[in-house]
Amino acid sequence: MSDRKIQRLIKDAPRGQPLDPAMLRSLEINPAQTTYLVNAGWLQRLSKGAYLVAGDVASVEGIITYLSRRIPGLHVGGKTALDWQGVRHNVAFRPRITLWGSKSYRFPTWIEQHMPYTFQTTQLFDDQYSVIQWLRPLPSKSAHVLVSVPELALLELASDIGKRGRKGQSLDEAAHLADMLRNVRIDILSPLLENCVRVKVVKLVRDLGQSSGYPWGEDLQKYVNRLSQGKRWSIKEKDGRRLTLKP
Repeated sequence: MSDRKIQRLIKDAPRGQPLDPAMLRSLEINPAQTTYLVNAGWLQRLSKGAYLVAGDVASVEGIITYLSRRIPGLHVGGKTALDWQGVRHNVAFRPRITLWGSKSYRFPTWIEQHMPYTFQTTQLFDDQYSVIQWLRPLPSKSAHVLVSVPELALLELASDIGKRGRKGQSLDEAAHLADMLRNVRIDILSPLLENCVRVKVVKLVRDLGQSSGYPWGEDLQKYVNRLSQGKRWSIKEKDGRRLTLKP
């Protein structure tokens, strides 16, 4: 194998981002040469179809970029999306990254080692409503990493309330975060609530909005009425407390 290809790999491969076979082909490296580079110590094999240049370390943004080529609709959502946009209650040393996607995916074990995460494919909206319009890259992050706007992130945060395990989100922390969302745009929140099919989510956004005391939370009952038909909604939270939402 020529030194020119090795030099190109070292020079042009993106740092922090796992390389897949398509990316290696763009660097003129075929599967046989990939095996050679792994055996020679120029590439580190993370799992089938995932490599790093020797000495490189996978970053959060690099991993999400790698995953976005495999998971339709992948984006950073919920609590992490709010955190990345300056809305945070507690600062964690190594926070879990909240990922959302439209299809399930079997994550290789090395991802958890480099990036603690939760992933879910919960369908919050009807089939005709696409959330792609409410996903944005952030100026301070990679252009390949899409992040929920705060209004969508609020619905995703509400969806996690009451869930067990790593995906569970406490109502108390969600309320603290909602208290920081002074500038929620009702022209974005409104169509999200109109198209949401999860009564729990709509009721929780209503309650979080009312408790925040901001104008955006004053008139959300109409979205609940569209779904709930006057029924209470109840679930036991992960700490054992029962969460009951009024009609």
